[in-house]
Amino acid sequence: MNRQRQVPSANTARFTTDRDRALDIRAVTNHEGRYGSAMVKSFDRFRAHPWHGLPHGPKAPEEVEAYIEITPFDAVKYEIDKQTGYLRVDRPQGSSALPPSLYGFIPQTYCGDRVAALTPSADIGDQDPLDICVLSQQRIDRADVVVSARVVGGIQLLDDGEADDKIVAVLASDTVFHYAKDLKQLPEAVINRLTHYFATYKLQMTGEQANGIEVIGTYGAQHARDVISASMADYVDEFSVADRRMT
Repeated sequence: MNRQRQVPSANTARFTTDRDRALDIRAVTNHEGRYGSAMVKSFDRFRAHPWHGLPHGPKAPEEVEAYIEITPFDAVKYEIDKQTGYLRVDRPQGSSALPPSLYGFIPQTYCGDRVAALTPSADIGDQDPLDICVLSQQRIDRADVVVSARVVGGIQLLDDGEADDKIVAVLASDTVFHYAKDLKQLPEAVINRLTHYFATYKLQMTGEQANGIEVIGTYGAQHARDVISASMADYVDEFSVADRRMT
């Protein structure tokens, strides 16, 4: 006897919200917070939003998951589209300088009042996910990837009065950087290159507009962990309120 395949009706089909999808993603990760190698019966059918759907990692703030938007070889600045989660072309790099490291953000973070309180003279946070630079001794030449990164410090910036920290980390699986536990243990030239890039990456080459970026200084691993923790708490405050408005 031939059996017809049963198709679920609209009443029995499973529909999820974006928040449910994010919870599904966390439910199918293994105890290390990464996607397990074994297939599971339950899985997320939809691409996770890099900001809201991916985890920041079970070892945060010491080690975090970083979503990469730009590589050291990009002459164009890409930025996550906050609505869709896809990469959007923002602008060509303003000068001949290219990003000196992998660059992106830590998922489920937000630079709000707590982050701003850790930056002298900051009026507010920049209301974006927390930025991160990830150093790797091998060439990684594609963006739209996720890497595990061990936090070693950060660069403290003001962007037109807004706190705009750049966390500095090393690729967690990179044995060449295994020795580095704090920013001061990295080569001085590497830190100078990072600092110079962010001090000038919005500079108008015509000189018609003043540079709105002010580099306050750098900091070590402990302060970087404090900034990440503050951004995680800011995220909960900002988006848990939004979630309650939707229910």
